[in-house]
Amino acid sequence: MQKNNVQTDRPLKPLLLGLAGYGTVGSGLARILDENREAIRRRAGRDIRIKSVLVRDPSRPRQYPLPEGASFCTEMSCLYDDPELDVVVELIGGVVNAGEVIRRSLLAGKHVVTANKALLAEDGKDLFQLAAEKGLYLGYEASVCGGIPVVQTLRESLAANRIVTLSGILNGTCNYILSSMTSKGMSFDAALKEAQDQGFAEADPTLDIEGFDAAHKLALLIRLAWGIHYPFKDLPVSGISRVAAEDIQFAREFGYNIKLLGYAQMEGDTLDAGVFPFLVPNSYLLAKVGYSYNAVRIEGNAVGSVFLHGRGAGDMPTGSAVAADILAIARGDQPNNLGFCGAELPAAKIRPPKESRSRYYFRLQVQDKPGVMRDVAAILAENNISIHQALQKGLTDVVPLMFMTHLAKTRDVENALASIAACGFTRAEPVYYRVLPQPNESD
Repeated sequence: MQKNNVQTDRPLKPLLLGLAGYGTVGSGLARILDENREAIRRRAGRDIRIKSVLVRDPSRPRQYPLPEGASFCTEMSCLYDDPELDVVVELIGGVVNAGEVIRRSLLAGKHVVTANKALLAEDGKDLFQLAAEKGLYLGYEASVCGGIPVVQTLRESLAANRIVTLSGILNGTCNYILSSMTSKGMSFDAALKEAQDQGFAEADPTLDIEGFDAAHKLALLIRLAWGIHYPFKDLPVSGISRVAAEDIQFAREFGYNIKLLGYAQMEGDTLDAGVFPFLVPNSYLLAKVGYSYNAVRIEGNAVGSVFLHGRGAGDMPTGSAVAADILAIARGDQPNNLGFCGAELPAAKIRPPKESRSRYYFRLQVQDKPGVMRDVAAILAENNISIHQALQKGLTDVVPLMFMTHLAKTRDVENALASIAACGFTRAEPVYYRVLPQPNESD
């Protein structure tokens, strides 16, 4: 027994890291490991040190100095071929080179931590399977919502729950734009420029504003929540580039804010999921999440509603999430990458997007003349769409006519709007958005 105590008390060797990339997140990680060294040592039971950092140009100025004892390298093999490295941290982004670093590192028997949601959403199935076969940790807390611990929450804290619904503000750029449009009455173009000027949007914001970044994250959350594989390419996605300031104003009159959400709901064994602009009831915390913040709302059958909120990007928040995975490895935690037993997840049973049911908001620009509302309502009724509220604004020849509907299928909505357009009532393309369901909603 005494010998065992001696063995237990013997200090563990430092955990040595190799970083692929030393940009915003890599610099943030280095700063966290430096500034919080003592607290990290107490939690991990050992030191955590960066040994090698893969970069293209070692001479370029860095946001944070390279830690003592670390060195730059320019060949990917310096990470997966180094027998001293315990963990490879992939922070270069993209798919091809990042995938090569992760795959070769796992084959070499090294644990991996990444913030690469695009890679894991599009090509992660094989990587997760390889990590499971090797008994290695493939950590990705930083890939979804930056510093918000949503991966751990779904994988561990809510593991005993049957998840019913999941909805989240998963992209800070879109939330910043919509928040500026809501609070300042700005147009989409003006709000986008402000987001770019403030550093919250890229020069080419397409990945964010068209919803693809949020869709990458949603694909990962679906795996964690339900233990199924929903191919990223099959997710229906609609962004915010066509959201108009007037729709934000009209939504507020109905008691809603417009937010871009990743949404998924399990009904029986069938999953309904996608990324869309939603009207969110003002009573929901999601409706109040402002600017670059992210948030996720999870409904479990045992726990009820859980709400997670925080910064979804940035050097320190994302670096914090990367460090959390590294600490789990340093403690010797058993790999639990997907939260479900087995190396391969079953395919999701997907509800066809046109069969999806939601309440809807419509805005039609119509001629202000007798009988138009009656005829529009008749077309909606012919397509199984029931009106919950109606509002007409203005005294000009062409006015906006708004409807809030009861539950309707996407197929019926599209058919109804096509019929309305064909009748010549409208003077602009109809606008329609989903309304976020409330718990146990039915009508």
